[in-house]
Amino acid sequence: MRKYIIYFFLVPLFVINAQWDLSISMGLDFKSASSFRDYINSGFAPANDKLSTFSSSVNFNGEAGYQFTETFQLALEYSLSIDSYNTSVAPGGVYDISYSSHRPSLIGYYVISGDGYKFKLGGGVGPRFISLEEKIISSTNYTAKGFGVLLKADGNTLLGGNLYALIGFDIRYDMPGDLKSGDDTYIQNYGNGEKVNLNALSFGIKLGVAYLL
Repeated sequence: MRKYIIYFFLVPLFVINAQWDLSISMGLDFKSASSFRDYINSGFAPANDKLSTFSSSVNFNGEAGYQFTETFQLALEYSLSIDSYNTSVAPGGVYDISYSSHRPSLIGYYVISGDGYKFKLGGGVGPRFISLEEKIISSTNYTAKGFGVLLKADGNTLLGGNLYALIGFDIRYDMPGDLKSGDDTYIQNYGNGEKVNLNALSFGIKLGVAYLL
């Protein structure tokens, strides 16, 4: 009887453990942030070196997912995107602007899995937080917060044991809102006087590893 009681408690633990996915990855975002681009182009970029419609930035990602059924998984993702721009300004100075975009999201996946592979397709939503530093003569810090949505596809291929190689693609639309400093001063476009934001449409690719428990 004691043996069956032990099985009763241990078997559910093995079932639960087999349903967790943990992953880390890094990659590139190709994004179009029109308000930010117009601000740089109108005030700082040289005439022969304007920012294009799409630019790239690096991203770092971590995710934990729990599979509730054979085909459905719910996951929490944390994604960090980092970007910067700098150029020389007269007389002998440097203009520098850099920011980090924090993009946590709750994602629902449709899962297809088999021997040695796992494919996930899903969508999600979450808050967005921006921290930006601009240096013209002195440095000023700005922040913004809003929300964003994404569509995402991940493919996992077995390397050995419970370790998988991961390749992922996503499409995001982030709307963190207008950038403002601690004293409620907004960044404004020199050309049209509009408040500057980091709303962006982006296409991302990433490589990493996943551990399936």
